[in-house]
Amino acid sequence: MARTQDLLERARRLAGLSRSELARRAGASRPTLAAYAAGSKSPTLSTAERIVRAAGFELDIVPRPVFRAAAAGRGRVVYVPDHLPRLPVERALRRVRLPLHLNWSQPGREFDLSDRRQRARVYEIVLREGTADDITEHVDGALLADLWPELVLPAPVRRQWQPLLDAVSGHTAALA
Repeated sequence: MARTQDLLERARRLAGLSRSELARRAGASRPTLAAYAAGSKSPTLSTAERIVRAAGFELDIVPRPVFRAAAAGRGRVVYVPDHLPRLPVERALRRVRLPLHLNWSQPGREFDLSDRRQRARVYEIVLREGTADDITEHVDGALLADLWPELVLPAPVRRQWQPLLDAVSGHTAALA
């Protein structure tokens, strides 16, 4: 879970604002923002919301997926969420180096998630080998749904994830 100080600093950096400019926009002092950033002082929720809004963002409550471990044959386990996780665009389309426990055959390889083929490869690796934390870190549900028919996955992995993707595509079809 992100700490308030990290959230405020992230909003400031993403907005491309100096602490002085953010303080001016939020009606706060620069020393107060510096104290929040250092963690020596904590803002109230309403103050944090005011600062985040001044940076051009909204505070939001996002449902956190709950994962179940499902058998995937030969003693292997696949982790499946109760709903598809969503990632902020900058994380969903970033460049990543997967940890060794995921990408042991090509350690250090960098993947560009904005490239559809590379994203498909990452999703195949993470769904097959990853933990719940790996899935939450690397997989965006909307992009997964889009790639789903093309992904090359072992049958047990596809079988465990298929009901979740069917539910999403059924919901999408109902909206069309």
